[in-house]
Order: sequence, then structure tokens, then C-alpha cells
Amino acid sequence: MPAGELRHPTPPLGSEEEEKWLWEQIKAEARRDAEAEPALASYLYSTILAHSSLERSLSFHLGNKLCSSTLLSTLLYDIFLNVFSTDAAIRSATVADLRAARVRDPACISFSHCLLNFKGFLACQAHRVAHKLWTQCRKPLALALQSRISDVFAVDIHPAARIGKGVLFDHATGVVVGETAVIGNNVSILHHVTLGGTGKSGGDRHPKIGDGVLIGAGATILGNVVIGEGAKIGSGAVVLMDVPPRTTAVGIPARLVGGKEQPKVHEEIPGESMDHTSYISDWSDYII
Repeated sequence: MPAGELRHPTPPLGSEEEEKWLWEQIKAEARRDAEAEPALASYLYSTILAHSSLERSLSFHLGNKLCSSTLLSTLLYDIFLNVFSTDAAIRSATVADLRAARVRDPACISFSHCLLNFKGFLACQAHRVAHKLWTQCRKPLALALQSRISDVFAVDIHPAARIGKGVLFDHATGVVVGETAVIGNNVSILHHVTLGGTGKSGGDRHPKIGDGVLIGAGATILGNVVIGEGAKIGSGAVVLMDVPPRTTAVGIPARLVGGKEQPKVHEEIPGESMDHTSYISDWSDYII
């Protein structure tokens, strides 16, 4: 846990009590920051302290972030709030995403900091709403949201893409996720990652990312390939084939650390440990 560890025991993960506990934490952090920095007091009050729940605060914040002269913040607020307030699974995923950022990213100094300022988190929550709209056959509205998310956050996720919970988009700039991509639970993805197709053919054509995967900055994964549970994709890698669970793929084109026949297998979950450099000496003789 980063600096400023929580003083009180947390309730069970995924429970309603956890959501309430987290909201109380966020409000306490906002009050503390408003006292410490009066210049932010009005902003913190309007985005957090004036609201009765996490879903209302998040809906208000996203509405203001994603609005335009023709797509009003009040309309977006109603759309976001309707989805968040009626879908417990999405609210649970939001809580898990907040906790993922707080635990995995040492630059995340508080839950409220993530809620207000982490564009990877905000883009992911807006996508969850766009995906819900897509499944309700409200595709024009879902695509309009996708466009605004891309314009504002520089994160382009097709509304049909499926994303699990406890997902961290770290920095997030330049992330592209295609229509038929699937991202599992407890995955961490850094900036400029592409989960793309291989041409203009339709159908199931995008990567499937297993639980606990870590994808380093600038990695490109193309086609309907499977990245196994707990695998690690090195920064800048170009992956065109399946990657077995708990192995590491690096390079262009990507190859398995330890070789195809007997790849090195790690025990930790890299999507949670954020360990980018294990086994570097096993595949590279680069020396500074």
C-alpha cells in the first residue's frame, strides 16, 4: 500500500459494505485536501462532498469531463447515474478499479486522487457505461461516448469490448482496445498498448487477455490470440501468437523467455505485482 495506509480494517472485497467504506474514505480525503488547499475547496465540494454516493459523484465528474457544446453535462449525468445506480456489478467493478490503482500505483496518493485525476480510471468507468448501452442496443449513444472518451482521455476502447474488474490502465494515453477484445480481472495495462486486429475481416478478431496479466508500455497484441492467466508482456513487444499462462513474452516479434519448448514460469501474478523486469537477464545481454 502506498504512503498513507488505511487506518481502519477494510470490509470484504466486493461487498456493499466495501463500497460504503470506500465512499467514506473518499469524502474524508476530500475534506482533508480542502482544508490543506483552499484553492481546491469549491472543486472538491462540487465533485465529491456535495454528493450522497460514489455513483453520484462519479456520474457528475464524468458528465463534466465528457460534455461538449452539443452533449450536455446534465444529459450525461443522467445516463451515467442510471447505469451506475441500477447495475451492482458495474459499481463493484468501479470499487475494484479504485483499489487496484491505490494498491498498484505508488503515484496514487489517495482514492480521491484516483477518482478525480486518473484518466485511465475515468476512461474505464465511462467505457463500462458505454458497454452497458451497447448491450442494450443503444449503439449510437455508446459510440458517441466512445468518441468523447477518446477525445478527452486519449483512450480508445470500442464499446463492445469486455473488461473485467480490478483493472488498472496506468497512465493510459494511447491505449486502443478493439471491438471483440476481452480483458480479464486484475489486469494492468500501461500506456500506448494496442489490442488490435490483423486486417479488415470481421468476426472475432481481437486479443483475449486472461486474469492477472501485465502488459508493458507500448506493447502491441494483434489478432484473436489468447494471453494466458498471469502472463507478462514486455514493453514494446509485438505479440502475434498465444502466450501460455505465467510466462513472459518480449521482443519484436515476441518470443517467450526461456524458449518455446521450456519457457520460464513465474509464480507471482504480474498484473498485481507490477513486476516488469523479472528474467531480464535470461533473454538479454544488454549492459549499460
